[in-house]
Amino acid sequence: MTIFIKEATSKQPIQAIETLLTQMNGIERALVDVEDGEVKITYNEDQVTQEKIKNRIQEHGLNILD
Repeated sequence: MTIFIKEATSKQPIQAIETLLTQMNGIERALVDVEDGEVKITYNEDQVTQEKIKNRIQEHGLNILD
């Protein structure tokens, strides 16, 4: 799964995003590209859905770009 997060372009938000995501059950890895805010998420579809991942990101005040 690949999404873009507006705030994922500096060190502090990136660390927060990676921690937030990796604490969720079913997420194996979250890699953030500081150049454009791209977040690549490796997860187990049997444990978590894309919708739950996106909701968690938005609940923490982060903006997903379309």
